[in-house]
Amino acid sequence: MITTQNKARDIAAIDLGSNSFHMVVARVIGSELQLVSRHKQRVSLASGLDEAHKLDADAMKRGLDCLAMFAERLTGFAPEDVSIAATHTLRVATNAHLFIQRAQKLLPFPIEIIPGAEEARLVYLGVAHTQPESDSKLVVDIGGGSTELIIGHGFDPHLVNSKPMGCANFTHTYFANGKLSKKKFSKAVLAAEQKLEPIASQYRKTSWDIAFGSSGTIKSISEVLVCLGSPDAVITAKGLSKLADRICEFDTIEDITIEGLSPERKPVFAAGVAILQAVFNALRIEHMRFSEGALREGLLYQMEDTFHRTDIRLRTTEALAQKYNIDFEHASKVKEQAGEFFYQVAEDLLLKQHTELFELLEWSALLHEVGLSINLQAVHRHSAYILRHTNLAGFNTEQQQVMATLVRFHRKSLKIQEIGDLTLFKKKHVLNLVRILRLAIVVNGQRSDEALPPMQLSVRENTWTLSSTDPNWLDANKLLYADLSSEQAHWLAADWQLEFH
Repeated sequence: MITTQNKARDIAAIDLGSNSFHMVVARVIGSELQLVSRHKQRVSLASGLDEAHKLDADAMKRGLDCLAMFAERLTGFAPEDVSIAATHTLRVATNAHLFIQRAQKLLPFPIEIIPGAEEARLVYLGVAHTQPESDSKLVVDIGGGSTELIIGHGFDPHLVNSKPMGCANFTHTYFANGKLSKKKFSKAVLAAEQKLEPIASQYRKTSWDIAFGSSGTIKSISEVLVCLGSPDAVITAKGLSKLADRICEFDTIEDITIEGLSPERKPVFAAGVAILQAVFNALRIEHMRFSEGALREGLLYQMEDTFHRTDIRLRTTEALAQKYNIDFEHASKVKEQAGEFFYQVAEDLLLKQHTELFELLEWSALLHEVGLSINLQAVHRHSAYILRHTNLAGFNTEQQQVMATLVRFHRKSLKIQEIGDLTLFKKKHVLNLVRILRLAIVVNGQRSDEALPPMQLSVRENTWTLSSTDPNWLDANKLLYADLSSEQAHWLAADWQLEFH
């Protein structure tokens, strides 16, 4: 008999890659995760990027057509049971938000554009769960637009990097018009080695028991090498070198005829081999095996609470606070106050169900002074830059953008026109978080050990009112009154209304 506690439920993960879109569906039964089905469609999204990094209409249509097919399989799935991650091409596309807006009309699930380092972490998680026999491992994933390299132990990645080199963009750059030659191939290998040069020494000094390669490029190379006589599907430096020589025997990509190479992989195969050869050279890899686990499996395991090893975002936040020597006592007070204000106005602002926004507010409150070690005068700008551009494990690109926005506007003038486009969150909600964080910081501005008077924040139409049950709270806090008056002026300049009494 199946009880409610161990009743099976289906979850799904979708990887919006530069070359192909992948979907994997799994069934959660108790503490077990059973893969049910895999779906893949080549969309060649990266080929639709022009010189200005704008995605053309044809590429968008290919991607949307694929998602329409995926949507049929996901009928009846709850939003929390589907995770969708977009990688390199949508990271760099200047009009990615338009694609995502159209995609969400087909798929009623959040689509997250994830940073390269987050992609690498999730790839490692997918491999680690599907290759449990090795403790320490190197994982390499060559996608259409980027290559991820990770060294970790068990389920924890320790060395994480993502490089903007993939089989699609390298094909466009080094094998234009489909022409092949030893010279072109050598240029591609050298270019990849140059991108790896800043990190290669650190990787070579870090040991691993076994190297794994994931995703389509390395799978295809492994399959071809088996057909060429490689034992046990092991990829070796010698085997790669022979494969490179074989590829360079052909004049064009279209001419390539090698046993085991599928027609759909052929257009980007030469570039994939060149990148992997560079990785082998730079990291001095001797052997590599293919792993079925990749980004989409990592998404699955991260989704299911049963498989969580730690709250990665909490660990990330605490590590960043420690790195920049944040005044943790003050930051904690701001965080607590921001949380109180959030729940006081959540119902009026329709924020009550937005637990993720609440968490982003709390993390932003903790980290709003990370830029203080650089410069006090522009701490808000420095803090925003750090949160936008630091690799924050567990956060997607838009979550980092929201946090950067909150700390960017936590003080001084409100140039809200600088806030960029959002797809996962509504701009009005983010602006309300800005208001809440600013007030939480203002009332804690004196950094006093004395307890603050009880305060109540309320919202009516466009007017926010801060009050207290203590009728003398402002008379007894002249500096706070002055700070609130300055804050009121900043709000007025942004056409916001703030009252306090």
